[in-house]
Amino acid sequence: MKNLPMDLLRAFVTVVEFNSFTKAGDLLGRSQPAISLQISRLEGMLDETLLVRDGKNLNLSSAGEAIYDYAKQILSLNDLAVSEYSKSTVMGKVRLGIPSEFATILLPKIVGRFAKAYPNVTLEVNCELSKTLLSRSGKSAHDLILALQNNPLEESENLVKTDNLVWVSGPEYNPQKPPPVPLIVAPEGCIYRQRAIRVLKKIKQPWQIVYNIPDLTGIQYAIQEGLGVTVLAKSTVPENLKIIPHSQRYPDLGTVGISLLNVRKNTKNQAIDLLAEFLRTSLA
Repeated sequence: MKNLPMDLLRAFVTVVEFNSFTKAGDLLGRSQPAISLQISRLEGMLDETLLVRDGKNLNLSSAGEAIYDYAKQILSLNDLAVSEYSKSTVMGKVRLGIPSEFATILLPKIVGRFAKAYPNVTLEVNCELSKTLLSRSGKSAHDLILALQNNPLEESENLVKTDNLVWVSGPEYNPQKPPPVPLIVAPEGCIYRQRAIRVLKKIKQPWQIVYNIPDLTGIQYAIQEGLGVTVLAKSTVPENLKIIPHSQRYPDLGTVGISLLNVRKNTKNQAIDLLAEFLRTSLA
């Protein structure tokens, strides 16, 4: 009887959920080739093809659909068993601040899993720009803050990971359209906005802010409609948008740091410590 390793099943389920080897690697802390190797190992153990590539999309084979359902059940039971002996004794409230740019990937996946594993912990989640979260009032209002950092090396103590910044557009957008580059950005203080303007100014590329939108949902909608381009961390790019390759008009944007600040680290609160470790493990 063969035993299917949990790490292979988790890699498979994550690839399916995000329809991307690269995004699965970002979330699981592995490179894209490493994730591909894990999927190949799982297929080899089962002697079945689980994923079929159709252009940019990954489709489940008939065997893949069956294994996907089993894998989700197995992982759910595993995670439940691991947390069973500790979750009942962990209680409390945690005020978590996360950057609005990460809300769509953090809330339904990572934060949702924590809430399910520790039902006696009350989560109060607030989404704001990193600059707002890291202000004096922002720190006083939260126990944990996950924030973007312009200079990762300066925040090495709290750094969880680094991510590449990329240019993003709607699927029908033509990146070769005449200048200026039409920017869809969040208000002043947004790291993505700052980086986009800085690199375009550096190469003297004409640009224009066509939409100034405070929330990520509005930015995504405007981008999807082909009204302009924006900048996002690579691991957070939605599947319905496309990454624009680097070019003379769209230069390299560099990286951004993702840091986790435990504002109450000197306070004995098991719920805060558990969530902090959960976030580090999930994002690293």
